[in-house]
Amino acid sequence: MQRTLFNEDHAAFRESAKAFVERTITPNVEKFIEQRVIDRDVWLEAGRQGLLGLEIPEEYGGSGANDYRFNTVFAEELCRVNAAVASSLGIHGDVVAPYLVDLCTEEQKQRWLPGMCTGEIKTGIAMTEPSGGSDLAALKTNAVRDGDDWILNGSKTFITNGYTADMIVVAARTDPSKGARGITLFAVEDGMPGFERGRKLDKVGQHPSDTAELFFSDVRLSAEHMIGDEGQGFIYMMERLPQERIGGAISNLAHAQGVFDETLEYVKERKAFGQAIGKFQHNKFLLAELRTKLDVSQAFIDTLTMQHVRGELSPVEAAQAKYWSADIENEVIDACVQLHGGYGYMTEYRVARAWMDARVTKIWAGSNEIMKELIGRDLGL
Repeated sequence: MQRTLFNEDHAAFRESAKAFVERTITPNVEKFIEQRVIDRDVWLEAGRQGLLGLEIPEEYGGSGANDYRFNTVFAEELCRVNAAVASSLGIHGDVVAPYLVDLCTEEQKQRWLPGMCTGEIKTGIAMTEPSGGSDLAALKTNAVRDGDDWILNGSKTFITNGYTADMIVVAARTDPSKGARGITLFAVEDGMPGFERGRKLDKVGQHPSDTAELFFSDVRLSAEHMIGDEGQGFIYMMERLPQERIGGAISNLAHAQGVFDETLEYVKERKAFGQAIGKFQHNKFLLAELRTKLDVSQAFIDTLTMQHVRGELSPVEAAQAKYWSADIENEVIDACVQLHGGYGYMTEYRVARAWMDARVTKIWAGSNEIMKELIGRDLGL
């Protein structure tokens, strides 16, 4: 399908991103899967190529692109090789960066943004708690004033980049009496007394992306570690979740598209009963249906991506994009596993790993059920 949201600048950037992926990611995917983390050298090389600061102004070392289509291109090229690498780099560049650019003081920006652009400072964001899941307003991690400082206590879980991040944006309750209006964001840096990481979580998929539990025991934070204004954390998160969700939708479809393309080549070559398995009517019709669903979904996501570029994407539309793309991604990849037969169940095949990687997209960034709840509320139900 011909897409209309990109111009010549995006096409040139895609070639650069593709070259980076082919040179740096593709040859090392197996190693990243085995060690459950992406080498820091990858981050540093991405920094040298200007790929980590797309959301960051030039005066702090970023590209200052101010055009989410460049983020889209980078995510798509990463996802065509491995969804977990896209997730890890995306949390850093697409999710955390806007918080710091929009909310930090000048001193804070000078402290963190240049290192984010070079890959010397790797970041994550800690919202989810063991008892909270998608219910961000119910978080229990708390920060209590002590003079000009804050004392942070609590825990977070399922934190992408959590095992190796140098700085993590943490949501904590600072006024229990105010509910969602009593949440504040803080920057917690590696090595702070009382900040500990639990085990590297053993996930079903997304293995190259390190994920961890985080624990905070009387972590002393100065006023300079508060991000934005006191009590505004929940609002800040709600304002930025649409970008996280459209970013997830972009990655979901690119991931499914990459697996579909590989499967299409496989069914043309794999033979059974004297002919290529793609020639059997059932398989041919199945692939026709998947191709159509991918193209229809791509048109939808591209339209919403352009709305986001113009600053017009609503939270409800972002929820639609997130849940729909996750469902389509899982449907397409599951069908591709079936088309591979027994080989589709072998982890040395990319389709099997992609199948495992895709399942979490129905859960993270707000579960698909929560997305439907948001959409339903918008319908007045």
